[in-house]
Amino acid sequence: MLSNQKLQNSLDEIKEISRMDTALYNAKSKLVAATEGLLITPELEKMVAEFCVSMAERQVYREYHFYKVMVEGELEYMLVCLVEDETMAVCAQMAVCQIRTLVVSHAEQFDRNNFIQNILLGNMLIVDIFGKAKKHHIQQAPRVVYVIDTGNKNNDVAMELVKNLADIRSGDFVTSVDQHSVILVKDVSSFDVKHMEEELESMARTLTDNLHTEAMVRVRVGYGNVVNQLPEIAESYQEARMALEVGRVFYAKYDTISYGKLGIGRLIYQLPMSLCDMFIKEVFGDKIPEILEDEEAMATINKFFENNLNISETARQLYVHRNTLVYRLERIEKAIGLDIRTFEDAMTFRIAVMVIAHMKNSKQGV
Repeated sequence: MLSNQKLQNSLDEIKEISRMDTALYNAKSKLVAATEGLLITPELEKMVAEFCVSMAERQVYREYHFYKVMVEGELEYMLVCLVEDETMAVCAQMAVCQIRTLVVSHAEQFDRNNFIQNILLGNMLIVDIFGKAKKHHIQQAPRVVYVIDTGNKNNDVAMELVKNLADIRSGDFVTSVDQHSVILVKDVSSFDVKHMEEELESMARTLTDNLHTEAMVRVRVGYGNVVNQLPEIAESYQEARMALEVGRVFYAKYDTISYGKLGIGRLIYQLPMSLCDMFIKEVFGDKIPEILEDEEAMATINKFFENNLNISETARQLYVHRNTLVYRLERIEKAIGLDIRTFEDAMTFRIAVMVIAHMKNSKQGV
């Protein structure tokens, strides 16, 4: 159903152009919008109610012209026009066409939105998808799903901003299936195939930057792989959701995360707790080292990993002497029982830290 505000705006525009006052009633004879110059009297409302149940599609009483706005044989609205001269009679008929077009356009948009929601949630058979896609004139094209996590803040505002982005085109869909995220199904036909990953990341960055700038909302964006068939959109959607979930646990510092870049995090996220617990005990024994809660120590370790276990470069970036860093790493080795200066122990420790993060997240979700 169209919002009353949109209908009111339409009547105001009609008056601005034609100087004709109008009022719009729904199929239950209830007033939904009217211009200021049309006086709503009990007599007028009685006539509207009588006109509603009559067989006539048009009726004239003095300077009032009554019209039924019919869509596919069903009564949607009744338009009352205050016609003071013959030129306004033509304007009244054009106003009826304007309201009908608005209703049809909104219905089509609603149907398309409902269609894409059902695909995302996997609620449609493949044969039905292709049949309805043809009905709605939706072409097959390479598409990717972006899920924009708004965190229950300004979801409606975020959706409108996404719809108004310059990069949003007719082949795209902007919708929502819950109260804390907005979904963009993006047609990527125009993207450079050779630099597809860069294009996808650029689009994700555009979403986060625009929402922060325009709505002052910090969002996180996850996106799946590019798919070529409409039924596969559901897969890209699930991938985008997993990207957000896994990213929240293992890559919290990133605002955008791709399913294709989750790496080992995706594998760890799907491990059962029994295997995680067994692995941690094999690495650290019965007690997790306290140094994992030491921010300075973990910052040193992460910087060391970022520099591919290069002691000299890590010391330079941390603004410490090389021997100081070696001393820190030896202290860390004693605390965790692993020499992270070697590749094997470094990998074991990195995986262990991710597994612990997964276990903590799972306990919090219980």
